[in-house]
Amino acid sequence: MRPYARALTIAGSDSGGGAGIQADLKTFSALGCYGMSVITSLTAQNTMAVLGLHPLPPEFVVLQLDAVLSDIGTDAVKLGMLHSSVLVAAIADRLNHYQCANIVLDPVLVATSGSRLLQDDAVSTLKSHLFPLAAVVTPNLPEASVLLGREVTERDQMGDVCRELGLLGCRSVLLKGGHLAGKTCVDVLFDTDTGTLVELAGPRVETINSHGTGCTLSSAVAAFLAKGLDLPEAVGRAKEYVACGLRAGAGVRIGHGHGPLHHFHAWWQP
Repeated sequence: MRPYARALTIAGSDSGGGAGIQADLKTFSALGCYGMSVITSLTAQNTMAVLGLHPLPPEFVVLQLDAVLSDIGTDAVKLGMLHSSVLVAAIADRLNHYQCANIVLDPVLVATSGSRLLQDDAVSTLKSHLFPLAAVVTPNLPEASVLLGREVTERDQMGDVCRELGLLGCRSVLLKGGHLAGKTCVDVLFDTDTGTLVELAGPRVETINSHGTGCTLSSAVAAFLAKGLDLPEAVGRAKEYVACGLRAGAGVRIGHGHGPLHHFHAWWQP
């Protein structure tokens, strides 16, 4: 009997299917993993806007976690929208209890509209409870700004920002530079043990269909870690997967706003 490579997402649900749990499960499937989910919140959203957010009770989130991890287990965990300090602490407790490895923390703090998705007091709990468990943390520049309490807007800040985030206890930082201007997107991967900084640059894909890109990247990293790749290779393969999905989805119209990338670009075309 052969095992599946197992990947668990702990995140919010996107009713429009482009981000959150839905994007994560599509990514896990596309990359050959058995995907499982623990839903932390429900959102009413589409390609235009988030119309409502309904957090689930922490005790029910924990019940989902216990149900999955006590039976199936997992080879990697992707963490997305968590919303409250109580929930962050409860999830950290269960991840510790089950000794989960390959934890990819995507600190979903700020919506594209600018709305805060994580309560203010939960930011400090996230840093103290989940950063030390993470194999890699994957903030974009606005999220790094919230985490550090100052504006991060320039490429030449990225190295120092990675080093500062690394002091919070995570083993690696993948700082995403997609919010920078220019035809080239630059991310920075930082290894806290060795102090190594690596710039990962690629051409910007011009498309309005970029909803869920951050969720997809972090879940792709988790999927490749679940399949046994080391982190630098997992990140490189994940970035390639996202870039191909953006290019494949650029000419597709779904909804009236920002559509998703094409998660199954290797399997079928619209």
